[in-house]
Amino acid sequence: MPTPHQRAQHLAWLSTITSLPTAAGHEQRVAEFITDWCAERSDLDLTRDSAGNLHVAFKPSSTPFREGRPIYFTAHMDHPAFVVERVISPTTLQLSFRGGVMDDYFKNATVLAHDSTNATFTGTLTGMVEAAGPFKHYTCELAASNNTLRVGDVVTWNVGSAEIIDNKMHTLACDDLAALAAALSAYDVLRDARAQGKQIHDTRLLFTRAEEIGFIGAIAAVKLATMPMDARVIALENSRSFAESPIHGGPIVRVGDRVSVFSPTLTDAIAKRAEEIAGGASTVTASQKLKDLPPWKWQRKLMAGGACEASVFYNAGYEATCVCLPLGNYHNMADLDNVQAGTNTRPATIAREFIGVDDYHGLVDLLIACAEKLPEGTSKVTAMVEKLWNERSFVLTT
Repeated sequence: MPTPHQRAQHLAWLSTITSLPTAAGHEQRVAEFITDWCAERSDLDLTRDSAGNLHVAFKPSSTPFREGRPIYFTAHMDHPAFVVERVISPTTLQLSFRGGVMDDYFKNATVLAHDSTNATFTGTLTGMVEAAGPFKHYTCELAASNNTLRVGDVVTWNVGSAEIIDNKMHTLACDDLAALAAALSAYDVLRDARAQGKQIHDTRLLFTRAEEIGFIGAIAAVKLATMPMDARVIALENSRSFAESPIHGGPIVRVGDRVSVFSPTLTDAIAKRAEEIAGGASTVTASQKLKDLPPWKWQRKLMAGGACEASVFYNAGYEATCVCLPLGNYHNMADLDNVQAGTNTRPATIAREFIGVDDYHGLVDLLIACAEKLPEGTSKVTAMVEKLWNERSFVLTT
């Protein structure tokens, strides 16, 4: 497990990365953070495919990898946000929105425009406008005149800075930057282990672009064969929390999403590692009490609230699955359940997303464990069936 010092560093990266302005097709600030992070670590090799996806791998060293196929942790670098499409005047912008957010949340919402020098300008959405293309467009009135904003600049919701409240990280963009931070944090621990001569699997990172508008970076990675076809792909996500997938319930081994189910053997392998860390299953059986659950928490769920890149990779023939963090204020939409049901008593409001700090650390732990030892082979069910038959088939003949 990571040390307290490492845990503190992982939280610092979480706060920094999830505060970076990013949008589909304009992920440069996140890419720059990753590039700088890798440049400080001489044992890592960073490359880009022709679509701009980032690939990180260990350079050759005297410490061999464990036998087996390479493992990939993947996460996307974008988050639902606006992009400047037209500068109408020094105080008026036309923006496109790239991502999935209900129309209710745009009315008179305040935003933050970021220029190329990272200076920020507050603005208010004043209405939707008709424009060509696949995205919705809005006009934005800035609070003050400026001459530095340009077409292509990113505009985010104005939600305030990141902070931890009641063991939850509240921040601009957990989805999917919290998972990206977890991947980097786990990789840093694995670097130390490898430098000390410990064998791990050949573990690599893939950071994709433009997921929020339809997995475009992941589709490009498939078409470009950015990952070898024998890779075991663990897509990392932040998925909307429901009552049955609570925040503080631990990282979620996600068996499927809204459009597909994932590789059962890889899902089972990750679940096995989670059981080994925890010392027990994710849920109690009918013969157990809740107090019997282990203190290290994890969940195994079908998260059908949305789709993720694991479906893209699995559909393309990869052995692929997903591990996700349960997420509050999904896509920055506060009180989403009531707004969707029409039972909200206040106007729909944009707010910071949030995740459990304990869930985040648990995800880092699980990724480290998978890189250290991830079993191959048949489904967990096969072993269970054989064990049950061998122990109890005698009842059929007595």
